[in-house]
This record gives sequence, C-alpha cells and structure tokens, in this order.
Amino acid sequence: MINAYFWNRARIAKMNFGFVSTRFSGTDGVSLEAAKWAEVLWRDGHISHWYSGLSDRQDEISMCVPEAYFGHPENEWINRRIWSTTVRSREVSDRIRILADYLKHTLYQFVEKFSIDVLVPENAITIPMNLPLGMAITEFIAETGIPTIAHHHDFYWERTRFSISGVNDLLDMAFPPRLPNMVHTVINAAAQEQISRRKGVGAILIPNVFDFEQPPEPVDNYADDVRKSLNLSDDDIFILQPTRIVPRKGIEHAIKLVGMLKDPRCKLVISHDSGDEGYEYQGMLEELANQENVDLRFVGDRVSEVRQLDSDGRKLYTLWDLYPHADLVTYPSTYEGFGNALLEAIYFKKPVVINRYSIFVEDIEPKGFQLAVMDGVVTHSVVRHVRRLLDDEQYRQETVEKNYEVASHFYSYEVLRRSFASILGALTGWAPRNGKNKGTGK
Repeated sequence: MINAYFWNRARIAKMNFGFVSTRFSGTDGVSLEAAKWAEVLWRDGHISHWYSGLSDRQDEISMCVPEAYFGHPENEWINRRIWSTTVRSREVSDRIRILADYLKHTLYQFVEKFSIDVLVPENAITIPMNLPLGMAITEFIAETGIPTIAHHHDFYWERTRFSISGVNDLLDMAFPPRLPNMVHTVINAAAQEQISRRKGVGAILIPNVFDFEQPPEPVDNYADDVRKSLNLSDDDIFILQPTRIVPRKGIEHAIKLVGMLKDPRCKLVISHDSGDEGYEYQGMLEELANQENVDLRFVGDRVSEVRQLDSDGRKLYTLWDLYPHADLVTYPSTYEGFGNALLEAIYFKKPVVINRYSIFVEDIEPKGFQLAVMDGVVTHSVVRHVRRLLDDEQYRQETVEKNYEVASHFYSYEVLRRSFASILGALTGWAPRNGKNKGTGK
C-alpha cells in the first residue's frame, strides 16, 4: 500500500520532503546544509519534515527518535565492537539487526505521519556513525520504492577510524546502497569519482551553497559591542579563525602568519573550543603563539549556536555576530570536505587567507576567487599579500566584491534550485512552476 501511495503522488506540484539523519541540531555541516536545502525547496512550495535522533527543529514538523542518534548508548555499545576489528560476534549481529528493525519501523511511522513524497537521507547512508540507522534507511527504500535523494557529505572510506571493520558486508550493503529510484549527490568532485569507482553508481555534484542573493543584515544592537566584549580595541586588527581547535584546521599556520606580520595590533581570535579531539593540539598552539609572540585568544566561551546569556550574565554571540567585525579570516585547513567557513567569509565580504587543501585545489580554486593562498607553508609572498589586504582599502574592497560576485555565480541558492529541478524531474516528473516560485516563509 505505501509503495503505491508514493507513486500516486509523484507528479503533484507541492511535495513533502523527509530529511533523515542521526542529528539535526546545532551548526555542524550536515545540519546547516540540510536547512539550506529545505529553504530552497520551500521557495518552490515544498514542505520539509525532519527525522533524527537529536533535533532542534520544530516539534510539529519533526520526529525525534533517540535511538537514531549516534550518541545513543545502544549505538555506542555496537560501535565499540565493530571498529578496529575484522570480526563481530553473533550477539553484535543480533543487536544491530534488532536496532535496525526498530528504526525501520519508526521510518514507516514518520513517512506515514507526514505523507512524505521524497526521502532525503543526510549523510546517514554515507558515514556509519549509526550503522543500524543506515541499514534501516536502505531497507525502507528497498521495500517502498520511495523516491530518494541521498545527500552525501563525507564517506566512511575517507575516515581512518572506519578503515578496519567487522561489518564490511553491511557497509557494502548500505553505505551507500545501490537502489533504483535513488539519486546520489556529493559535495565535491573527489567524492563523485570515488562513489563511481567503489559503488558503481553515478552522483550529481552539488556543492555547499549560501544565499548570496540576500546580503547580510547590518550589525544590530546586540552585536555592536563584539570587539569590546572580546577585549579588542578599535585599532586592533581582528584576525578571525572561525573553526574548532582540531589539527586538520592547520591553525599553526595562522599563528605563523600573524607572527611574520610583526604587527602588535594583530590579534588572532579562535571562535570555537577544541571539543573532545584537540586538547593537546590547543596546548601546542599556545606554546607556538608564545614562541612567535602572537596574541592568541580563545573565545569559545563567548560563542554559542544561539544568542543568549551565560551563567555570569555575559552575552554569548553567534559566529555570524563575529564575522562583520573581523578584518581578516584565516582558513589554513589541511583537509575539508568542502569549506563552509570560506563561503561564510566571502558572504560577509572579508579577505581570506587559505591553504590549498585538496578539495579547494580541485573544486574551488579554478572558479577564480582572489584569496591570499598558501601551499602548506606561510611564505613571505603570502605575508606581503596579507599586508596589502590589510593596508590597501581600495584593493581590499575590490577583492571582496569580486569574491562575492564569483560565489554568487557558483555557490548561490539558485544553483541549488536548478539542481533540484533536474533531480526531481528525473525522480518524479516534477518541474518548477513559472520559473522562480518563492514561498513566503521558512
């Protein structure tokens, strides 16, 4: 019955999309990009609903199943027994199957409750943070034939922690699956090549996007005191590193750059904490900053996902509150699946120092952005370029305006909308009505 239901609704003008992941909460890349997809779909009259184990979406449009969260105790029990080993016990297999069956049952409930027409797994059949969830999604699609757009952000074969596994048979089956009525989308060209080689399926390249059609709002009263709150004077040069403190962010290069600028006005501000994977790295950065005589500031205790007051009554700011006040953004990552912080800096019209990580080299650099580019090391030519960006106001303005124009062409919501039109046409026969058909809300 449910399979026939999908196909009977396949050609209606307005559709219900069901986004599925282990988490839709906070500012991780998956949650942010899924929200952008939903906004673009809304502008064509479609409605989005959310299924996850951890959620900050509105209750009336979402379904939260705690067992779907990668941090659920049962899933953590399973993960401790399937990675860094080449075998698994019968008990582990049984508990994987029990959890997968339960999650599949809840997916049926989700789809029926919200009359879902198109399923959108968000990285849930890409990287096995919750293996039973990926199996449940795969079997649900196979049993129902529901049109599916799989949005892949980073595959398991890209992560060292998943390289030795006692569940290779399940990974082959579900991460990602090869099923009819499914379109695979990836965020970079390397992933497009790898899914074809490893899985024998084609994928559509849809990069991360930003709403460049709507410039950022002016700084409001809440955020107009950011510099003062971070103990920065008007004369200080606010250099923002808008990332967590993890080794792949290459923050040591940002410290080296500031040290070579030899300007006491330069303050390097890191926006986020280290979390659970960078405490030793943070200590190394502090030592390096001392050696280079760099004023390094960690402000993760003042940055939150939403504006609020902390227990001491201090304002907490969002990352978007910080960007307008920055004079320069550093992004010296050694690896990124795409690079959201780069698009954010360009959106706020800030000059950027960037390292040539592989995805940048293949996907982004050819687009023609004007950035201060380093190739694994901070050279004197990079420092000279940065000095010009900081000192020459006309050059800086020309640079950021050019970058905004390029990003608008390649990474705007309209680019995503055109991709949707093609995908939905192939899956369901849907086409946008009268060109741009924008809704009135989010």
